[in-house]
Amino acid sequence: MEVTQSAPLIAVIAGEHSGDLLGAGMLAELRVKYPNAEFIGVGGPLMQAQGLTSLVPMDDLAVMGIAEVLGRLWTLLKHRKLLVQTMLARRPDVFIGIDAPDFNLPIAKQLKRHGIATVHYVSPSVWAWRQGRIKGIKAAVDHVLCLLPFEKQFYDEHQLAATFVGHPLADSIALHSDKQQARADLDLPEQTRIIGLLPGSRKGEIARLGPLFLQTAQQLQEQHPNWLFIAPMISSARAEQFSQLIARYSPQLRIQLIDGQARTAMAAADGLLLTSGTVTLEAMLIKRPMVVAYRFNWLSYQLIKRLFKAKYFSLPNLLADQALVPEFAQQQATVDNLAQALERQLDPANQAMLAQEFTQLHQQLQQRANQISAAVVADLIAQSPKYLSNK
Repeated sequence: MEVTQSAPLIAVIAGEHSGDLLGAGMLAELRVKYPNAEFIGVGGPLMQAQGLTSLVPMDDLAVMGIAEVLGRLWTLLKHRKLLVQTMLARRPDVFIGIDAPDFNLPIAKQLKRHGIATVHYVSPSVWAWRQGRIKGIKAAVDHVLCLLPFEKQFYDEHQLAATFVGHPLADSIALHSDKQQARADLDLPEQTRIIGLLPGSRKGEIARLGPLFLQTAQQLQEQHPNWLFIAPMISSARAEQFSQLIARYSPQLRIQLIDGQARTAMAAADGLLLTSGTVTLEAMLIKRPMVVAYRFNWLSYQLIKRLFKAKYFSLPNLLADQALVPEFAQQQATVDNLAQALERQLDPANQAMLAQEFTQLHQQLQQRANQISAAVVADLIAQSPKYLSNK
C-alpha cells in the first residue's frame, strides 16, 4: 500500500461503545495510509487509543429513546454546538458520523453545507421506520457505510452513494467459538448449564430490563436448580446497579457477575437472554441460542410503534428475514414468555439449525469492514481541496 506523508485532519464522532469499536478499526486502517493524520471528534477508549482527541465525553451522547433524550437535551445541544464550531474552524478533510444519527446528521448537514465531505457509518434504520428521513440524510451525507447487505439497495434506489462494508465483528470473531475454553478462561464449571444475562450497557436499559431478566432467571432456576446464570457488566457502576437489583428481585439466584469480557461470557454460555442491539449480532456470530427482549420508555414506545415498519427488530432476524430467534417488546416481554422461549431455544435440534443459519450469516458479513470503510474515507480525503493543497 502506498503511504503518503501528507497529514489530513479527520473528524469522527461515535455516540456509544459499539460505535467506538467500529471507529477504532477504521482509524487504525487510516493510520496505516496516513501515519501523520490528526483525528478529532468524540470517541471512547478504543478510538482514543488510535490517536483520537475526544472533545467531549462519549458517554454523554449514549442516550437512547425520545424521552431520555429530552432529559439530556441541554447537554446534547451544548456539545453539538461546540463540535460544529470546532470543526468549522478547523475544517477537516472529512467528517465521519458513526451511528447516533439524531446527533450526527445535523452536524453533518452543517459541515456539508460548508463544503466538507461527510460520511455516515451505520445506516439509520430508515428502511424500517420514518422513511421520509431519506431526504434529510441526502442533504447531510455524501456517502453511507452500510453494515447490512440490504441497506445498500435502499440507498441505490434513492441515488445516494453507499457501500456495504459488512461488520468488523464478523471479521474478528472466529466461525467457531470454543465454549469449554471460554469457561476455562472465566473459571466457570465445565458441565453445568450456563445462561448469560445481558440487560444492556446503559443505566436506563438495566433499570427497565434488569428486573425482568432476573425474575425470568429466578423462574428458570426453580425448574432447573443446577443451572448457573452469569452477567457480564460493562463497568463497575453498572455492576453495582445490577447487584442492587439482584438483592431486590432475586436474592437466592445462582448468579455470577463478570467484569467486562462480554464476548467470552457469551461464548461460555449455553443460551442467552439479552437486550436488542449490537449484542444480538455478537451473539449470532458466537453461534449461541438467544432470546431478545426490549422495553422502551412509555413515550418513546408510543411514537415508535406508530412509525416502525420492519417485521423484526433484532439483527439476526433482520439479516435472515425470518424469525430465527424469539423477540419480545414492551408488554410481550414477560417472565413467562422469556422463560418458555429460552427453554425452546435450548432444544438440541433447534441449536443445530441455528448454528447452520448463523454460520451462513456470519460468512455473509465477512467483508473486511475496517479496510473497506477506510478506503471509502480515503477516496473522499483525496478529493478534499484542503488536502490537495497541502500535498
